[in-house]
Amino acid sequence: MTKYVYAFTEGDKDMKDLLGGKGANLAEMMKLGIPVPPGFTISTEACQTYLQYGYSPDSLQVEVTTALRQMEMDMGKKLGEAENPLLVSVRSGAKFSMPGMMETVLNIGLNDESIHGLAERSGNPRFAWDSYRRLIQMFGKTVLDIDGDYFSDALDAAKESRGITHDTELDVEALKELVDEFKAIVERETGNPFPQDPREQLDGAVEAVFRSWNTDRALIYRRRERIPHDLGTAVNVQAMVFGNMGDKSGTGVCFTRDPSSGHSGIYGDYLVNAQGEDVVAGIRNTLALEDLEQLDKKSYDELLDTMHTLETHYRDMCDIEFTVEEGKLWLLQTRVGKRTASAAFKIAAQLVEERLITRDEALTRVNGEQLTQLLFPQFDDEADKTVLTKGMAASPGAAVGEIVFSNAQAVERTNAGADVILVRRETNPDDLEGMVVASGILTARGGKTSHAAVVARGMGRCCVVGAEALQVNAAEGTLTVRGSDRVLKAGDVIAIDGTSGEVFLGEVPVVPSPVTIYIEQGLDAGLAAAQDEATKELVTSVHLLLTHADKRARLTVRANADAPEDAARARAFGATGIGLCRTEHMFLGDRRQLIEKVILADSGEEQEEAFDALGPLQRGDFVGIFEAMNGLPTTVRLIDPPLHEFLPDLTELSVKLAVKEAQGEGVTAEEKKLLETVRENHEQNPMLGLRGVRLGLKLRGLFGLQIRAIAEAAADRIEAGGDPKPEIMVPLVGSVRELQIIREDAVEIIAKVEEDRGVKLDIPVGAMIELPRAAITADSLTEEADFFSFGTNDLTQTAWGFSRDDVEATFFNEYFDLGVFGVSPFESIDTRGVGKLVSIGMKNARSVKPEIQCGVCGEHGGDPQSIHFFHSVGLDYVSCSPFRVPVARLEAGRAAVSNEAPDEV
Repeated sequence: MTKYVYAFTEGDKDMKDLLGGKGANLAEMMKLGIPVPPGFTISTEACQTYLQYGYSPDSLQVEVTTALRQMEMDMGKKLGEAENPLLVSVRSGAKFSMPGMMETVLNIGLNDESIHGLAERSGNPRFAWDSYRRLIQMFGKTVLDIDGDYFSDALDAAKESRGITHDTELDVEALKELVDEFKAIVERETGNPFPQDPREQLDGAVEAVFRSWNTDRALIYRRRERIPHDLGTAVNVQAMVFGNMGDKSGTGVCFTRDPSSGHSGIYGDYLVNAQGEDVVAGIRNTLALEDLEQLDKKSYDELLDTMHTLETHYRDMCDIEFTVEEGKLWLLQTRVGKRTASAAFKIAAQLVEERLITRDEALTRVNGEQLTQLLFPQFDDEADKTVLTKGMAASPGAAVGEIVFSNAQAVERTNAGADVILVRRETNPDDLEGMVVASGILTARGGKTSHAAVVARGMGRCCVVGAEALQVNAAEGTLTVRGSDRVLKAGDVIAIDGTSGEVFLGEVPVVPSPVTIYIEQGLDAGLAAAQDEATKELVTSVHLLLTHADKRARLTVRANADAPEDAARARAFGATGIGLCRTEHMFLGDRRQLIEKVILADSGEEQEEAFDALGPLQRGDFVGIFEAMNGLPTTVRLIDPPLHEFLPDLTELSVKLAVKEAQGEGVTAEEKKLLETVRENHEQNPMLGLRGVRLGLKLRGLFGLQIRAIAEAAADRIEAGGDPKPEIMVPLVGSVRELQIIREDAVEIIAKVEEDRGVKLDIPVGAMIELPRAAITADSLTEEADFFSFGTNDLTQTAWGFSRDDVEATFFNEYFDLGVFGVSPFESIDTRGVGKLVSIGMKNARSVKPEIQCGVCGEHGGDPQSIHFFHSVGLDYVSCSPFRVPVARLEAGRAAVSNEAPDEV
């Protein structure tokens, strides 16, 4: 029989698949002797079973009863007992942290009888009735699906009628009235009274947590974070400890290092006389953790010792939730904490410096997405700015956009092409959709561990919280700055600085980040661009990890570049060559008429005239690129657009000539011939039509002029003292005979240039693998190829039968919603399908030529997850856009260390 329930004493931190992150870490803290309220974890397997069948397995109920009775014996209390009630919390805990995405219910076990026992036992009736109103509110919203605004509005009305601001100012009589009002809301909305049976409360809360795995916000979060949808969540049932028993109690969240800046030291938020969800909800602005020392030095000192123990044990920054109950410290949760991109790099470097982790391990603590965030521009310190207010810097970055007050506004304006700043009093999990699309997040309430701050850091969003001078009225769509007559509305532009916490009116100019300057110009330049010691530490941290990644990487990183300036930028960013130079871009503009002339030519002589005109232009293109990439390999893909791209649009041309005839104007013979040619070459699906090698075989001189231009440009550079390393790549090959014909032409042309120019040229000829047939028959293609490069964009289109430009805009959203995709196969390689073709192609090629060089030049070459896959199948290099080169370098190093034994400390 499957075991579904595990006491906290039965697990450890390595059981996250089964117990979820929270349950595994609670068990680990128990092993370390840290004060954790007793409890048990219901496994992810129970959730998976519930979601599959719609009900909990019978054996789960039995196991919960057994575990609950043991918990009652440990605590000397019983769930729901009238005189001495045991109260429990029910919290979600998936394998991967999903802050605020799933549900929690506190104070389960309270009812109309046990409330009196709790009040008498605690000697604090206010605390007891506050706990009861919280249970009804959370249970009603989470378990019974009642609109939470009904409870929030009643709570706000109660405070307003008494002229008070904070929940803590409500007295016992006010709380009793609220309990009655909340129970009336439950009965009105559900047709049933609030459940008095504690076990009914517990079972309902457990199933509600199971269901919350598939809420819209959880699905959106998992899709964005690429968390599998089939994992399910564990449920943690834990004895309640109370931070809302008075001024000697409280609750808090702390980190062993600052998750925003990366600074070591004391960092966190604390709320006196509060329960766990109050801190992250942001409904009251918090105290700094240092204030706990003045309030309760014993608990403060014990907390610092525990923080040190946990960071040493996990060898990473830890995120800790704790409660102080009448001077007794309890830890409710720990996990490796989410952090900003800058904090991730600085903390990793600090832990290396402290000899707590190795450099290899440090590479596993950062990722390419975080490095990307560090490359974004930042506000210009020298620019004129109008400061509206200043809040707490929760997540770094520079964001400029229109004010929006709701998810709907955020999505609508983003879809219209606008950048937006989501402005809220405080965010809650339902705001996730708006937070995902927003460039930045601004809240009037909350601390650095509020929901907005935690989620923004996890997503890499710029965020400012706790801007108390701002009065947000979402209903009226206004943002008022207290102490001034300034009122902003939805659509007005503001800028927020997630590093300083400042909020500016209007747009603010940006400048390159010091990290970008470092990558382009070197360490000294990056340090010189840094304005403060914290930024200098960031630059040196990135340098430490990026240089170590280069040292450890097996994959090299090239760039996709079509012009000398792009090639120079790629080289500055650390590219080891060009993996894809698209030549079709070189035939647009004024040159397009020459290609049109080739297509319309009646004779070979006319074609040759056009080729002769194009040759010098093409040669000049390559001279500039070879000069920029001097000494580095440069893979030039022969022209690969559909033929129709060089001809007028059939419909437009037909209409134009028809109108001309209708108006009695003469249509020339050239125009008639053009229309006839366009009709002949019109294709229903040009992406699978006359393009690539097929076009090169139909217009033999077109590929010939390119090959000659490549060879002559290489000769020019050699004569100029350069070291060009061109490689010719034939696109869309499906047959060895196709490649053979082009190769024979290339060999002949290159030999002729060598003879004419008196130079020796070493120019490999290879193929681009874009068709499933090419991957499957790569062993035969290898006979005519010096190298292969997988064009994973077209390989994905041909493997799936997708036309990318069409399907992404039509049905991909439904595919995401239905779980067909977790992420677009054009964004991250489809390892089971397209990836298998890459692997098959590799094995087939190397079965004939073990040393043949193989790379990838599709957009997947810059995707972190795809890079790890390409490393695993043995590719030699990846090629990506110049701006993705630093990211690919980092990920190539990470891929290497994740598959090898770590180095020494």
